[in-house]
Amino acid sequence: MDVDALRAGTPGCRHRIHLNNAGAALMSQETLDAVVGHLRLEAELGGYEAAGAAAGRVARVHSGLAELLGGRSDEIALFDNATHAWQAAFYAVPLRAGDRVLTGRNEYGSNVLAYLQAARRTGAEIVVVPNDESGQIDTYALGELIDDRTKLIGITHVPTAGGLVNPAAEVGRIARAAGVPYLLDATQSVGQFPVDVEEIGCDFLCGTGRKFLRGPRGTGFLWVRGGILDRLDPHLVEIQSADWDGARGFEWVPGAQRFSTWEMNYAAVLGLGAAVDQALNLGLDEIGKRNAELGDRMRGLLEDTPGVTVHDLGRRQCAIVTATVEGVGSEEVMARLATSGVNVTSTVPAHQQFDTEDRNPPPMVRFSPHYYNTEDEIEHAAALVSAMVGKPL
Repeated sequence: MDVDALRAGTPGCRHRIHLNNAGAALMSQETLDAVVGHLRLEAELGGYEAAGAAAGRVARVHSGLAELLGGRSDEIALFDNATHAWQAAFYAVPLRAGDRVLTGRNEYGSNVLAYLQAARRTGAEIVVVPNDESGQIDTYALGELIDDRTKLIGITHVPTAGGLVNPAAEVGRIARAAGVPYLLDATQSVGQFPVDVEEIGCDFLCGTGRKFLRGPRGTGFLWVRGGILDRLDPHLVEIQSADWDGARGFEWVPGAQRFSTWEMNYAAVLGLGAAVDQALNLGLDEIGKRNAELGDRMRGLLEDTPGVTVHDLGRRQCAIVTATVEGVGSEEVMARLATSGVNVTSTVPAHQQFDTEDRNPPPMVRFSPHYYNTEDEIEHAAALVSAMVGKPL
């Protein structure tokens, strides 16, 4: 991996140390050109006409995502964000009073709210699987909790607040053995390291463009295993997802397209496609290896800094590092790093509600390097943090 060349092709690297890739990564010039180029084409030709001219490239976005995930093009649906993609899958699973949904303590906040709404509407029960001693989902407990009332297992692969990588493939083996649909939120993992739906064994997987894939904001996607479609009832129907039968009925279109909507931001979609192609060209194995190294370096430097506490859990950890600084609030740490040209963000308990029932983590600073970051940048950021310890403004 030629890091210097990748940085030269990333305009944002010239001005900032960007360690907020779990929020929104820096787009490459190639991705930026794809977005702006299509907007210009829409201005010159018209929106419908530009979409027609780009039809082949739009189809390539589906096939590129399928290649990235190890699925098929007809199993991909495009969305404006990962939350809508996740909701399209979740709300398509029929639930009624007495049914159970099993999830983890580190499930993402928007997903938790949807679970709570579904429980309120239907009378279904939301069961939170405990963590094991390392802080990842306890797969033994998960297996023990499954019964004939279980209609869905939904977990987050990599939580928003920490470097944990949940054992998604082991969850998949348990779900398949029990015949229970399995929904995986891979928003923080796709683009960070290899993610293969066949290896994992999930039935649904959602992701976003803006994070480790380095795509534009306002892009998301859903992969749906073809074999589960006849068990689902999508909650939204429109002219892209279904065909009118000429009378008072309709039929769903084949494949995951039944979850799609007709209108989309084609410029953003083509930017997503450019970002996916770049990830494929670099190779997810190489991307994953470098990201793991950078995450380990960031975590190690912070762990070795007196007055800094790292809060990451799990047996396997990734390039997301969460920490607190003695005497300095997380928002203040973020603001002071920003004045030094370093981008990070902070986490809040409301983004991982079930986690508060267990360890009740404080607001934390989240560092998330990506493959275009350098070791010098990480060391500089860690030194800035070290200088803040015990020194509130």
